[in-house]
Amino acid sequence: MTPDIRPFDAALGAEVLGVDLSKALDDETFAAIENAWNEHSVLLFREQSIDEARHLAFSRRFGELETHVLDQYLHPEHPEILIVSNVMDGDRHVGIYDAGRYWHTDLSYMAAPSRGSLLYAIEVPHGEDGEPLGDTLFASTSAAYDALSGSMKGRIADLRAEFSLANRHAKLVADGDADAELEDRHHEKAPPVTHPIARTHPVTGRKSIYVNEGQTARILGLPGDEARDLLEALCAHCARPEFVYRHKWRVGDLLMWDNIPTQHLAVRDYALPRRRYLHRTTLKGAPPR
Repeated sequence: MTPDIRPFDAALGAEVLGVDLSKALDDETFAAIENAWNEHSVLLFREQSIDEARHLAFSRRFGELETHVLDQYLHPEHPEILIVSNVMDGDRHVGIYDAGRYWHTDLSYMAAPSRGSLLYAIEVPHGEDGEPLGDTLFASTSAAYDALSGSMKGRIADLRAEFSLANRHAKLVADGDADAELEDRHHEKAPPVTHPIARTHPVTGRKSIYVNEGQTARILGLPGDEARDLLEALCAHCARPEFVYRHKWRVGDLLMWDNIPTQHLAVRDYALPRRRYLHRTTLKGAPPR
């Protein structure tokens, strides 16, 4: 059966109907999903009931999986699954608990950043009014690039930026999160890297703005003040409302996104005893061009 792809009323994203991810997909159905992913950048599958094996099997259809550099948050039996959660085991965080507090794209601080991510909701917190908490915002950085003036496109065409996991965690520590201090092994796995600011998608050929609030440390080749002002301006431009889709989570949602033409931000408007628990797989990518 050909899945029903329904685009969101937003600059990116679509819901996929008529697909049960607990079952193996035929090649025709998978091809339709993959084409929709490349076109819409974010895909939503509601009311899914999948175990770790099915999550991994569906993810592997899109490419090779990687294990996250923050290895203390990996699933104990399935290291390709990253736990995203505020749940505690004694005094230990069982998953990434800040949930992506700053605008970012997954693993942009690596030489070969992640191509995509697939996040499955197992527990979702709710407020007193019954509304879900912990929304995730997605911005289309390709739509943001298209909206740039010709002069700005020319200005950033050959510029590169430095990305750093340490930069993100320094921001967290500065914001009062003492638990965000990195260990030496994390610095060794993820030294600073540089990427082009104007990135080209390997499948669609669309260009996007490839800087973000959380993991971009600085723009290279410009005086300090000019570099800082340009980085802030580009980050603010990408987060403009007309480029953003806001996802309200439900248990059973599987949301997948393309890390090349998007960035995202998790809203941390919940705390224990309200529990949030999700599983994420991450697709290996290639050096940006």
